[in-house]
Amino acid sequence: MALAVTDATYNEVVNTEKLVVLDFWAQWCGPCRQIAPIIDELATEYENKVVVGKVDVDTNNEITSKFGIRNIPTVIFIKGGILVDKLVGAQPKKVFTDTIERHL
Repeated sequence: MALAVTDATYNEVVNTEKLVVLDFWAQWCGPCRQIAPIIDELATEYENKVVVGKVDVDTNNEITSKFGIRNIPTVIFIKGGILVDKLVGAQPKKVFTDTIERHL
């Protein structure tokens, strides 16, 4: 299960040597609900290698603004505190796994 990341917990979550994958989503967003099971699968499959989190854009304006999120779902990839990749829109699972593997 993906970790719920908030404005308050963001710094703690990304302060790691692991790759961090953050899914920016909202309850009312159809494509976000479409990829939600994929995000949870990634959290399980990469459990000790990658930190997988979800950021609700309706309640976490600070992080959403920090990364200039304008469309959701947007999934960002952070390594060493630096944004290394970004996927916008619903994607097949293979696109997510390929992107994760590229940055491990």
